[in-house]
Amino acid sequence: MSALFKFINCFSLVQQILIGLILGVIVGFLFPIGVAQSVGIMGDFFVGALKAIAPVLIFILIIAAISNYQKQDSGGTMQKIILLYLCGTFFAALVAVTISFIYPITVPLDVGSAEARGPADIKEVLHTLFMNMVDNPVNALVTANYIGLISWGALFGFTLRTTNQSTRDLFQDLAKLVTNVIKKIILIAPLGVFGVVSITIAETGFEGIKAYLQLVVVLLIAMAVVALIVNPALVYMMIRKNPYPLVFKCIRESGMTAFFTRSSAANIPVNIELSRKLGVREEIYAVSIPLGATINMAGAAVTITVFTLAAVNTLGIEVDFLSALLLSVFATIGACGASGVAGGSLLLIPLACALFNIDNDIAMQLVLIGYVVGVIQDSTETALNSSTDVLFTAAADFAATKKEPNYKN
Repeated sequence: MSALFKFINCFSLVQQILIGLILGVIVGFLFPIGVAQSVGIMGDFFVGALKAIAPVLIFILIIAAISNYQKQDSGGTMQKIILLYLCGTFFAALVAVTISFIYPITVPLDVGSAEARGPADIKEVLHTLFMNMVDNPVNALVTANYIGLISWGALFGFTLRTTNQSTRDLFQDLAKLVTNVIKKIILIAPLGVFGVVSITIAETGFEGIKAYLQLVVVLLIAMAVVALIVNPALVYMMIRKNPYPLVFKCIRESGMTAFFTRSSAANIPVNIELSRKLGVREEIYAVSIPLGATINMAGAAVTITVFTLAAVNTLGIEVDFLSALLLSVFATIGACGASGVAGGSLLLIPLACALFNIDNDIAMQLVLIGYVVGVIQDSTETALNSSTDVLFTAAADFAATKKEPNYKN
């Protein structure tokens, strides 16, 4: 058994998921009845584990992030960088909404007895939002009410800022603990992907795979628009010069590395070195780069929005403009709280789904689908997130100092 585990560990998680996907296609095609239904239990098991831990993750991360955040004073440059981070993430969500409206897609979901209880209009959306915010925090944990968890988590976090450091450190440790638990659960993602792809192929044939490919295409188009149009526009507004040399420099030297590491946190040393080579002030990038790895999540906003609207289309829920705008705000908030582990943004999908009264069981099926397409989605998302950390940091600093970026190193 130990030899088997050693052999499996020779492959990266991405490779293991890819192998699980291929085996799932083979099993679902060759054994469409008995075997595929049996291995489908693996997918149910993985979804069940995610459903159990996701509410705890959201609640603890929100408390830890707010209670331990320290405001930095850098002559206004840090405020501009944070503003760029938030605007970039919000506009990314808007791009995802727009593309999802232009090219609506559906995904294979086991709806079962769940009903499409979508809101009638923006009034109902806001009523649901405010009532969920004041739900009993214990009940919010039990029922996976993510909106309530965020509101109570934010309140607890701000309150904890007035307590002693040891209490705040406790929640920081709890956040690390829950994140490590998530990492352990994600190790069984290849088995979950194997199970869900097997049962999808067995029940829908290759139509299910076609839906997955359409989902990937929409995600990639949205992220490309953000990287090549939205981000350059924001940088131009800051430096008033051609932004593309800086954009391509960041994509080439930061984005490519992040594509393979699939972790914004792991790419922090690369971004710090790139910032230094570009000529950004150390007192700026030493703060903004680690902060960006936490809250600058344009790719995550795209993922959360596209997956949510895919569920909305599948269930036949009508979404008006104001509801879509509110979804963009929620995707921005959720993206800023995305976990630092690979695929962390997927666990925020239920938060956005709750806005449209989509059943949590259905939302967690979307999370599993996310792991199926995550071989491409998560790598591209991380590349966008991480390269934008350096891009916005450099743009704000050069706007303040009037310096020219150093492209020669």
